[in-house]
Amino acid sequence: MPRKLISSGSTFEAQIGYSRAVVDGEWVFVSGTTGFDYSTMTIADDIVEQTEQCLKNIADALQQAGSSLEDVVRATYILPAASEFEQCWPILRKYFGDIRPAATMISAGLADPRIRIEIEVTAKIRSAP
Repeated sequence: MPRKLISSGSTFEAQIGYSRAVVDGEWVFVSGTTGFDYSTMTIADDIVEQTEQCLKNIADALQQAGSSLEDVVRATYILPAASEFEQCWPILRKYFGDIRPAATMISAGLADPRIRIEIEVTAKIRSAP
């Protein structure tokens, strides 16, 4: 199966030189995804709203790849302020509560001071029944 590149239309992808997601065989690797609304290139100030938008952006990329949030096996959460992570838990539970992927939270600086969370995931495309 040839490698497939997925784009969200974000200006960052072209400026930096990366894909929102890459499909390689049965795996989908989704880049670190922020809470920007890519249609307007705006971002909410609130970390909870950013977390929700991150997961909507990820779900869209996975759908384009022939996968879904239900197929996520690994999630990495990156926050500049580790103390804010607990505020994200209800949203993460909403999307991943039954899926329960392997996960890691890292506290690190991000590219833009407006970004309060970035999420990357790996998913496996399920075989058709």
